[in-house]
Amino acid sequence: MKAETLFWQQCTQAVKGDGSIDAEHLMELVIATYRSHESEYDEIEHSAETLLNENRNLKNTINSATQALAEQRELFEIVLNNLPLGLSVFDADQCLTLSNLRFRQLFDFTEKDVAPGTAIAELISKTRGTEQADSGGRRKKEGQQPSSKAGRIRRREWLMDDGRIIQSVVTILADGSNIAIHADVTEDRKAAERITYLAHHDPLTGLPNRIRFREQLDTALAERREDEQIALVHLNLDRFKSINNTLGVSAGDKILQQVAERIRASAGSENILARLGSDEFAILQTRRQQPWNITALADQIRRELSEPFFRGDKQVELSVSMGISIAPDDAVETDKLLRNAAVALSHAKADGRRHERFFTGEMDEKMQARHALEADLHAAVQKEEFELHYQPLYDLTQHRICGFEALIRWNHPVRGRVSPMEFIPLAEEVGLVVDIGRWVLRRACYDAAQWPEDIKIAVNVSAIQFSSSDLPRDVNEALAAAELSPSRLELEITESVLMENLDEALPILHALKERGIRISMDDFGTGYSSLSYLSSFPFDKIKIDKSFVNDIVENREAHAIMRAIILLGDALGMRVTAEGVEAAEQMALLEREACDEIQGYYISPPKPFCDVAHMLSMPPKKNGSVTPPVKPRY
Repeated sequence: MKAETLFWQQCTQAVKGDGSIDAEHLMELVIATYRSHESEYDEIEHSAETLLNENRNLKNTINSATQALAEQRELFEIVLNNLPLGLSVFDADQCLTLSNLRFRQLFDFTEKDVAPGTAIAELISKTRGTEQADSGGRRKKEGQQPSSKAGRIRRREWLMDDGRIIQSVVTILADGSNIAIHADVTEDRKAAERITYLAHHDPLTGLPNRIRFREQLDTALAERREDEQIALVHLNLDRFKSINNTLGVSAGDKILQQVAERIRASAGSENILARLGSDEFAILQTRRQQPWNITALADQIRRELSEPFFRGDKQVELSVSMGISIAPDDAVETDKLLRNAAVALSHAKADGRRHERFFTGEMDEKMQARHALEADLHAAVQKEEFELHYQPLYDLTQHRICGFEALIRWNHPVRGRVSPMEFIPLAEEVGLVVDIGRWVLRRACYDAAQWPEDIKIAVNVSAIQFSSSDLPRDVNEALAAAELSPSRLELEITESVLMENLDEALPILHALKERGIRISMDDFGTGYSSLSYLSSFPFDKIKIDKSFVNDIVENREAHAIMRAIILLGDALGMRVTAEGVEAAEQMALLEREACDEIQGYYISPPKPFCDVAHMLSMPPKKNGSVTPPVKPRY
């Protein structure tokens, strides 16, 4: 009820009989009415106060949420604009809704360019670059709606005008909108291209490597016309390892680069050139008449490489061996053509190097025989099918045998006796010479331990034993097992040991010599630098090669060389042994020239261990028992 109406009712009730208002009664009515509604007023006031409090709390919550939202938005902006990748979001109508700073930087956009609502077609028109045609599927026409299939990923790639490569990965959502991340992949792409390049090219010369050359050969053979011939040349520098050992690997690399340039110049752009290995190269010649053209090319390369190379003030001379196979006459398959060229190369090197050899069927037969021999040699090492024969070393002063040289023999169960000249080079080539050499050391020391203590044993050591095994350990183990004094062991090395790796060989030789082991230079005089090596290491003995001994009786020059070597050995405090003595006249002349020792068939051929005792019991060879020496014709 409204207050005015209630008040008029109360006034009516307070009218007296005479029509006047009873004020006291009216006050009582008003107070009674007030008191009847007082609790309602309290409740209303309380509700109002509660509402005000809730309103204040809600306002505080709204303020806090607004502040938090602002902070979150600020954080989002910081994160968004500091992402290392560009980010862009387009709605279903292909209009930009969101992007970050990196997106603008990658595509050189201004802030105005990327205003929300900008169409993708407009952005593409402002891009300073072109999209690569093969950047992840067919490129859609501008304005064409993308597929609405959720989760579909599309890759796009842009080549910018400044050379950068920008890659975009676009994820298309179900409603047709999309989210894209963008990255500068320029350095990654260059690194990948570099890796791919290195996987197919030689880093030293820049030439295609073996892998790439095989691919090129595969292609050439696949595309060869029926009447076309393809020539493959396998080149190998002769004795290049000695250059690395003498001048150092760095100098060797410089020379290899020069070699590559000379071969490249000779081969020309119409031929394919590759580096297959350390000092191995290959040339593929197609669409040319063969074998005449490849022969002319081989001659040109040989002439070019025969010219001296210079490294600082040092002059280096090289020669090259070449093996040639021709398709389709020799093979029409890549592996076989490569193999046949390698076979021809091995024959060129075996024939004295410095020239080329064309592959023939006979070479293949020899190679098959060689492989069979190699297999038998592996079995022989496992089964120890070898034995040692011993050839005496005769002291011309004491007129007695003073030692024996151990010479290996191979008695094959089917082949019979195999010459060391046949299987030792093969053993060196296939890496078996270390095992064979270790066996020879053990066996020779064991046999020598059963001889008189004043009889020494001489063992040949190859260059490979210096580079591919622990020779001092092998020698120590052999001596210890046989309980043989180190002073009774003499190791014979050829000049190749020092020539191929002087820096590594000298410390090993010094270590052996310090143990009391004697070191001899074998085949002295056959190398071009024997004298220089005599000054590099204090040998105990030099052995005059048989080629100088053969004609010393009748040939003045041979006699003079022999005498000079004996005088040289005496001056350096080294004993001298003459090898290949086969006649009494030779012995008498060497004795007269004061040679220390001789070795050869005149004293005895090599014999097995069981004959050593008999050889030691033979009477001495003396001048009185032979015809007087023939005077050399001067």
